[in-house]
Formats: sequence, structure tokens, C-alpha cells
Amino acid sequence: MSQPFGPEQQRIGNQQREEAITALNDHFALARLDISEYQDRVNRASNAQSYSELAELFRDLPQPHPPFLAPPSVPFAAVPPPMPTQPYAPPQQQYTGPQPQQYAQPQYAQPPLPGMGYTGVPGAPYGYDPVTGVPYSDKSKIAAGVLQLFLGQFGVGRFYMGDTGIAVAQLLTCGGCGIWALVDGIIILVNGGTDSEGRPLRG
Repeated sequence: MSQPFGPEQQRIGNQQREEAITALNDHFALARLDISEYQDRVNRASNAQSYSELAELFRDLPQPHPPFLAPPSVPFAAVPPPMPTQPYAPPQQQYTGPQPQQYAQPQYAQPPLPGMGYTGVPGAPYGYDPVTGVPYSDKSKIAAGVLQLFLGQFGVGRFYMGDTGIAVAQLLTCGGCGIWALVDGIIILVNGGTDSEGRPLRG
């Protein structure tokens, strides 16, 4: 997941652009944007360089917004650790002889569970995203993009990715008269996307 909203001029990367385009897809599917507004905002999101440019695209839209535009949560107040207490020893029975030697208890590492990688995450056959550490999906962005380019008016690419809501909207609108499907296919091929479980599509 991307970082919370930062300074207005902080630069962004492909992950933030992709999340913004995914949110715009949802608004278009809910008929909050017409086709010309949708295309204009998708183009602006693809070319955005800073958080402020992406924030401007959602200023007049309700939720959903990209996760990185959410205001940062207020951290809980730090609780000071308890003061150490001294064990009680009766003054009349203080032991003055040599003190017994204290031995530290050995710590044993727990063996990894079967099927678990060294990171503690279930093994991913296609590897992990180097930025977020999230396992790659078994779905391919090339397959999703090509399906969307040629069969996007039926939402086939989105059905393949598991985005059922967007796929049904494309099916009912014939892929936005073909324009939505074409733009969506190009975006998937260039920037990739995520499957229904939130995992990034593999290359």
C-alpha cells in the first residue's frame, strides 16, 4: 500500500498513478463521470508528477479515493514503560554471602511453517513486488491488456482480473462505445493493475 498523503509537491510513482486510475474507473462505472471527463482525468492521472495533481482529480468526487489521498491517522499517545520495582527483602534477614550466578535462558528460533517463505508470507510462485513486498498475482497484465483491447466491449479483460463490477459496467455500455475498453487496455498494458485479491499483476 502506498504512503499516506504527503506534501503537495511530493513526487509520485506508477503505484500512485495506478491507484488513482482504478478509483476513476469505479466513478465512471457509477456514472459520476461521463466519457469525456473520464478520458480527460485518466490522461491527467497518467501524466501526473505530484500528489497535488492527483488530489485535484478527486476534489469534486466522493469516495472511493486512492488510499494514499486519505488523511494520515493520529497516532496513539505513547505510554511510558512501568518503573522497575525492587524485590522486598526483610532487613533482619539480608544475605551477605556470595550471590548465586544467574544464567540466561537460551532462546530457540522457531522453525518456519511448511509452505512459508523466509518473510513469513505464504510462498508466491511468481515472486514478490520489489517495492511493496506483495506477492505477484497468477494473472498476467499482458493477457489482461490484450483481452481488454480486443474484447473490452464485453469486459473480458476485467473479468479475467476479477474486477467484476467494472466488467459488468463495460458489458452494459459496450466498453463505453469502445473508447473506455481501448483506454483501459492500454493502461493495463503500461501500468499493470491488481487482481480481485489486491495482488499486482505479473509481467
